Amino acid sequence: MFGQRLRLARKRAGLSMQALAERVTPSVSAQAISKYEADKMMPSSSVLVGLGKALGVSLDFLLGGAALRVDQVADEEAIDAKAREVRREWKLGIDPIPSMTALLEDKGLKVIEADLPERINGLACHVERAEGAPTEVIVVSRHTNVERKRFNLAHELAHRIIIETGNAALKKEPSMHRFAGAFLIPREHLEAEAGKNRHGMTWIEIMRLKRTYGVSAAAMLVRLGQVGILSKSAVEYAFKTYARGWRREEPQPIGPGEGFAAFEKPQRFERLVWRALGEEMISPVRAAQMLGLPLSVIERDIRGPRVQ
Repeated sequence: MFGQRLRLARKRAGLSMQALAERVTPSVSAQAISKYEADKMMPSSSVLVGLGKALGVSLDFLLGGAALRVDQVADEEAIDAKAREVRREWKLGIDPIPSMTALLEDKGLKVIEADLPERINGLACHVERAEGAPTEVIVVSRHTNVERKRFNLAHELAHRIIIETGNAALKKEPSMHRFAGAFLIPREHLEAEAGKNRHGMTWIEIMRLKRTYGVSAAAMLVRLGQVGILSKSAVEYAFKTYARGWRREEPQPIGPGEGFAAFEKPQRFERLVWRALGEEMISPVRAAQMLGLPLSVIERDIRGPRVQ
């Protein structure tokens, strides 16, 4: 929500509402800023730009909605609670998320697919720009399967939300994994799908569940143990026997263009390129270079199909 992001940016800058009001151009009152932060009123576009400049943050940050942060989490239940909170604030309900990429782009993050080194699946970073504040970017490997890609995106989202675990027994990376699993696979939905306190589960059931949530079979098995549907011993036995190779090779992988794979692609950059082309801000040749497409495809899509 805009108000939450504005309040966070103001506190990071160490400013009172009055101090911020005095910095903003065009001028705005402290009372107006109070209403902005309470989401009782939205600023005009000129005031919005002024707020961003005064606080040293981008408009993407102020409008993106991805500012839900917590300084520390004390235990695994707190991690799950934070995942539920983010879903609630973003009005996602408990259903599977069709596209993590689209969700993050809608919340103001830039998602980029790139040729990363083999052992690196993803990373989050700030990108400096010639003008304005840095923008926040999540980069994922172009060669990662869609199950792993969705989990990586949720993992990198966790890094933006959970700063520290606040508990020496909770290691940071496993905690990010826990958040990703809870965010992609809400307990309530999973219990409705799989039942509670199962004595065991067949291979085909796990394959169905992994396709329901768009995650890897290994991540699905781990989550079944986290919520208590399967016992810890059942999960450990699975990874020692029939699921032993699941972390190396994905069973029943979701194919290209199938299910979640059809939606899990960055689209914001492509949309901006086509808009710039439509506004004649760039040439077809430049658009072809930026999108990595043949010029003939760009020209075809500019004019549409020929009428016979």
